[in-house]
Amino acid sequence: QVQLVESGGGLVQTGGSLRLSCAKSGALFSRYTMAWYRQAPGKQRDMVALINTGGIENYADSVKGRFTISRDNAKGTVYLQMNSLKPEDTAVYVCNARWLDRDYWGQGTQVTVSS
Repeated sequence: QVQLVESGGGLVQTGGSLRLSCAKSGALFSRYTMAWYRQAPGKQRDMVALINTGGIENYADSVKGRFTISRDNAKGTVYLQMNSLKPEDTAVYVCNARWLDRDYWGQGTQVTVSS
C-alpha cells in the first residue's frame, strides 16, 4: 500500500533551478534508501542521486555539483534541489524507495529545460 508522490517539476530556462519533492506514505520512512532516477525520450534510465539511511549522498557525474538530495524523516519526504539546469537535464524524474526486498516507484514528474 506504499505510495510515492512526486511534485515540483515544470518548465525552466537554462541556468534556472527547481526543487523536486517525493512524499512516501506509511511508516518506517527512515529505514529506506531513497533515490531519484531520470529518463529522457530514447535514453536509458539513469540514477541521478541517492541518499541512504545515514544521510550519505551519491550523485551521477553528470549532476555532481549542481544537484543536491536531502531527506526529512519526520515528514517522510525526499527532495532534489536542481541548480544550473541544462537542456540535457530534460527528463521525467522518478522517485525510488528501497528497503530489503521492498522496491517502490513514484509516477514521475516532468522537468523541461528550455534552450
